[in-house]
Amino acid sequence: MNNQKLNHQWWNGGVIYQVYPRSFLDTGAGNNGTGDLNGITARLEYIAALGADAVWISPFFQSPMKDFGYDVSDYRAVHPMFGTMDDFKRLLAAAHDLGLKVMIDLVVSHTSDRHPWFAESRADKNNPKADWYVWADAKPDGAPPNNWLSVFGGTAWKWDGRRCQYYMHNFLDSQPDLNFHNSEVQDAILDVAEFWLALGVDGFRLDTINFYFHDRRLRDNPPLPEELRSATIAPAVNPYNFQDHIYDRNQSENIAFLERFRRLMDQYPERAALGEVGDAIHGLEIIADYTRGEKRAHLCYSFEFLAERKLSAAGIRRVISGLGEIADDTSPCWAFSNHDVMRHATRLLKDGAPPPRQAKFLAALLLSFSGSVCIYQGEELGLPEAEFDDVSALRDPYGIEFWPRYKGRDGCRTPMVWEADAPNGGFSTATPWLPVDARHLPLAVDRQEADADSVLHFYRRIIALRKNEPALRNGSLNFCDDSDGGGVAVAFHRGYEGREVLCVFNPEGEATTFKLPPGEVVPIDAPDFSVKMSGDTLALPPFSAFWAEHRR
Repeated sequence: MNNQKLNHQWWNGGVIYQVYPRSFLDTGAGNNGTGDLNGITARLEYIAALGADAVWISPFFQSPMKDFGYDVSDYRAVHPMFGTMDDFKRLLAAAHDLGLKVMIDLVVSHTSDRHPWFAESRADKNNPKADWYVWADAKPDGAPPNNWLSVFGGTAWKWDGRRCQYYMHNFLDSQPDLNFHNSEVQDAILDVAEFWLALGVDGFRLDTINFYFHDRRLRDNPPLPEELRSATIAPAVNPYNFQDHIYDRNQSENIAFLERFRRLMDQYPERAALGEVGDAIHGLEIIADYTRGEKRAHLCYSFEFLAERKLSAAGIRRVISGLGEIADDTSPCWAFSNHDVMRHATRLLKDGAPPPRQAKFLAALLLSFSGSVCIYQGEELGLPEAEFDDVSALRDPYGIEFWPRYKGRDGCRTPMVWEADAPNGGFSTATPWLPVDARHLPLAVDRQEADADSVLHFYRRIIALRKNEPALRNGSLNFCDDSDGGGVAVAFHRGYEGREVLCVFNPEGEATTFKLPPGEVVPIDAPDFSVKMSGDTLALPPFSAFWAEHRR
């Protein structure tokens, strides 16, 4: 993969730190056990010290919070539990003073049913916003218009007695989908984006970017063969996985809208749009389509490395090289964790080495990829997934719906742990909205700050290595011939302006060897995984990484 054409932009090769504000730090506003904007501001120096280029903040807009902010009722207002607009402006200024960019989560495939747009739309079939949402008549027998399903379970259609029609919802039935086929809807969304751009934000994370448009004809989705079903987007117990979603998302009309969005963003220098591609089957193809050239999204990430399958040399090569084969000028963004999936310290854990070593290895691997990288809060501490044994402790409607086979997303959303011996890990003096997992306390920031061999210090070192080595931040990526997917080790070159860095990884719990390519191999001063080089052979312990300058 070659992405050198955008090297002058901060996001190319950048490290983006995701903050889930409800769980980051509660500074006491309202004494409600919920994190707030001032809590983010108070910890910006921590994020900057980690080496991040930008902070991505999950939604803090006005919302009834049925999906914890991903159901927006006012795109231009801050929810009081998070603070005020002045608090956000202070956060923005403080971040910029530290050299950090600020990206905010823009959730526009749907709104809350409390949004004034929807209140007007549902009033009758003839009002000015009657066509702003996806409405459809029932079938003659009263059934929903088609077989589309909700990601959160059940039909994607909700009957509304005011209009005597169904409205579409890809998620909760309190999250009606906007009708992007209506140009007025597109204009309204662009107005929202411009409001925040003018305020000074440096970009957006575009939630469910491939869900914006639907098939105008409302055709039924075909069944998906059982062997192709994936639990990446929805849990295996959810029938959503039984369909090939070719009509309720991934529509070709989205390209034109993304180009409109990009034209707006290009009016504001040094701004970036990062799209979330929610598709387990066609994710790489969509990333290629949505980021190709310089007229669409700046970056996109998919769920390829967010799945529950363990990492392997063959799997890593399949994903990275697969995207390069589709299009060589794409701008990917890679992540191992976020607020929607099980923490990777648990999900990707294998036998053969203690969790801290594996956490370091996964950081080394992720931060050696080409493209940009997202790090989810607490990942840099090696936090495992929090455990919930009682449905009454859950807050996530998704987990409540599919309990006990699927426990939802609460396990990755529990509060950050700042001080091991403080109440609630130093997150809040009030009872937190989700409990702090006792297993997290020994991994708190203050404990890891005092331990030079901690996962936190490793993240700082590996991010510094990426920043100080242009080939790792901005270079092309080409797999070594010996890394054909049949062996245990995975190896690739990162190349930039004539310099090549060889990166070799052992993602398994057993030691292995790797034959070095011809030429001079000079190890780089990097975090030590006790890899031994003897002649043309590397001896790689379990979960180890090696970097070297390769002079041919």
